[in-house]
Amino acid sequence: MLDYEKKLKTLSRNLRRDMTDAERVLWSRLRRGQILGVRFYRQKPLADFIVDFYCAAANLVIEVDGSQHFEEAGQQADQSRTQKLESLGLMVMRFDNLQVLRNRTQHRIVRIGTIPCHKSKRLEQEDFQISRGVRQR
Repeated sequence: MLDYEKKLKTLSRNLRRDMTDAERVLWSRLRRGQILGVRFYRQKPLADFIVDFYCAAANLVIEVDGSQHFEEAGQQADQSRTQKLESLGLMVMRFDNLQVLRNRTQHRIVRIGTIPCHKSKRLEQEDFQISRGVRQR
């Protein structure tokens, strides 16, 4: 697990308790190892940040962006944050709230299956497909 600022622990707990609707929807698809048994964490402190979702096995961060992320200052902050996370060897996937709420994340979530995994096997896209929100193996 990557190091993080200990002062972020309390804030991350509060964010887990007060997730947005879009974060709740995506969490319902990621939790409990629904994608090939790979574990995700929500509102996870990493380095100087709290990321929305983190999969240690795939070195993957998933961010759900609200409207403030479309303003210039928000885009610059996101770009800086993404660069920092990528410098730690993490891949960052971003969705906006509408993509999540309108169920337009599925084709990209399937990509998680192609990310090299630190488990004993590599996750393969053929092993896991999502079709119309139904898990198929």
